[in-house]
Amino acid sequence: MPDTYDILVIGAGPGGYVAAIRAAQLGFKTAVIDREHLGGICLNWGCIPTKALLRTAEIYHYMQHAGDYGLSAEKVGYDTAAIVKRSRGVSARLNGGVGMLLKKNKVDVIWGEGTIEAAPKGDQPGTVTVKETTRAPAPKGALAAGSYAARHIIVATGARPRAIPGIEPDKKQIWTYYEAMVPETMPKSLLVMGSGAIGIEFASFYRTMGAEVTVIELLPQILPVEDAEIAGLARKRFEKQGIKILTGAKVTKVQKAEGSVTATIETGDGKTQQLSAEKLISAVGVVGNIEGIGLDRLGVKIERGIVVTDGLGRTNVPGVYAIGDVAGPPMLAHKAEHEGVLCVETIKGLHTHAMDKAKIPGCTYCQPQIASVGLTEAKAKELGFSVKVGRFPFAGNGKAIALGEPDGLVKTIFDANTGQLLGAHMVGAEVTELIQGYVVAMNLETTEEDLMHTVFPHPTLSEMMHESVLDAYGRVIHS
Repeated sequence: MPDTYDILVIGAGPGGYVAAIRAAQLGFKTAVIDREHLGGICLNWGCIPTKALLRTAEIYHYMQHAGDYGLSAEKVGYDTAAIVKRSRGVSARLNGGVGMLLKKNKVDVIWGEGTIEAAPKGDQPGTVTVKETTRAPAPKGALAAGSYAARHIIVATGARPRAIPGIEPDKKQIWTYYEAMVPETMPKSLLVMGSGAIGIEFASFYRTMGAEVTVIELLPQILPVEDAEIAGLARKRFEKQGIKILTGAKVTKVQKAEGSVTATIETGDGKTQQLSAEKLISAVGVVGNIEGIGLDRLGVKIERGIVVTDGLGRTNVPGVYAIGDVAGPPMLAHKAEHEGVLCVETIKGLHTHAMDKAKIPGCTYCQPQIASVGLTEAKAKELGFSVKVGRFPFAGNGKAIALGEPDGLVKTIFDANTGQLLGAHMVGAEVTELIQGYVVAMNLETTEEDLMHTVFPHPTLSEMMHESVLDAYGRVIHS
């Protein structure tokens, strides 16, 4: 058996590999176990490759509208195989980068499927059995399957697509995000079940590439976690692009035929209709990978399919920790990374505090982009806040006009009594890059006065952030 590790991480996704690197920085002897790909779903089959696809779609869109910018582009087309190849190449490059980072920080990589056999107890380290995997070849230098010991074990096993009984993905006509990222040909028509970030991003990509797209959402609002006003504006833009949207609707049955799927859809008024398309993407959320790790045998507390922690990664079993998607929402890579750092620093005995999930930004990289942090207007009122709400449209911003992106809105929500920034919500060009300004402000407990006195550069899209704050207090200049 190899020497005992101080920290052994099961899963090398964003939470796992970041936790391992931070542990090594703090002087812990560290190893990370994975069975398929360094960087996890985010880097290999999620955040990164989808952004590569969406970038392709964005450029294709601009090429088709070259005349709007005084340019000409004739016979604009695309090569599906080349689009997929570029996306996969981006992921492969970053996958190798994660391997280099782990090596640089002297983190051992153990290749296989890890199961916790015994939790650490007192001076006795816990044990993890790693079985060989056939999912993917081991990276160069990885340690072989076997039995390993560790004083602290962090579970960072991520999540997988949720399957609806009777509408299970078959990888051919009913897709998850895996298949949607590597189409052999572009479908001419597509049904998207679910309008969260994953569903909307794929709807946006495939619509831009020419497919007829219909989005079916069970709830009354698309992008259910977003502010209702922002989601409403986004819906109008999507529908203007030709995306058909059904809300308050449920797919009850899917029938497959050669080259098509037909979905039976029930609406809130009890009526049903049938829609057919070449493919259906199931984007109804994800579920944590909690099986086969030994958690049930150890008595680790699990509720509603996720591992229960104390906010610092600690489970109810001493020496066993959980971070990232497996530890619950929001299921975002940046949340997992931060949880990994907090967990390891807590093990080290550094001064830490549980993450404030209200200050975790969310981004959807469709066209138009959507970004938000904090409370929606409805939630702030529900919690009893007296609010001041500011709005500023993209149409009033010089940079947005120059970019040819006049459609969008920046919305800010303040506590009328204290000036505390409660939430910020945006829809429009590049808002995923703007939102961090409000995230920093919220973490610094910035008030409206501080934001008003901040000088924003001109001409930039960020000026709209300033104007939205001014608008909340009746001082807007350019609207």
